[in-house]
Amino acid sequence: MRIKRLVMAGLATLLVPSLALAHPHIFAEARLEVVSDDKAEVSELRNVWRFDELFSSSVVLDFDKNSNATLDPDELAEVGQTVLESLAEYNYYTTIFNNGKTIKVNKPESITVDYKDGQLLMMFAVKPAEPMPLKGKLSFGVYDPTMYTAMDFPTDNDLTVVGDKISACEHKVVRPDADEVLAENKDTLTDAFWSDPTGTDMSKLFATRIEITC
Repeated sequence: MRIKRLVMAGLATLLVPSLALAHPHIFAEARLEVVSDDKAEVSELRNVWRFDELFSSSVVLDFDKNSNATLDPDELAEVGQTVLESLAEYNYYTTIFNNGKTIKVNKPESITVDYKDGQLLMMFAVKPAEPMPLKGKLSFGVYDPTMYTAMDFPTDNDLTVVGDKISACEHKVVRPDADEVLAENKDTLTDAFWSDPTGTDMSKLFATRIEITC
């Protein structure tokens, strides 16, 4: 069943008959806001994902129970709940480093889903699983470790910070050059990496991210 594939392999395989090699089949434009609180800690990461029309139409076909060619509120809620459960093992496509240490995120309360102009939108916030004081070098990004879904930030303004404390820190958007990444990691990027459908940590090398120094 297609929903069972989603549970097994995350959003990347929601409507795909089988896992493919390591290149994207689903495309999404993303926005990420890194938010700080009054305690000078990272409080949450706010996500907005807008999916391509082909994938979005496939979701409509899968979840449109009353066959009215759109997604009604209850059907949108089912999509959100399905994604909420399935992306847990993928850390909700979130990669965080706190001075070099990998930080997980807690399960969000919900994922809000909308369908507008033929495209599926998902909006949700995740909180770091442990305190993240604004100290040293912090890094935040969104990527699919299976490399099945391409998460694109159209402009640098789509990776931003919110809050007085974090705004006072230095921050920059990093967009790795794929050729440079390949050249610098040719000894570790093996054939197994490119054909492993479960994903590897190496895929984060290609991910756009925002780096914050406080």
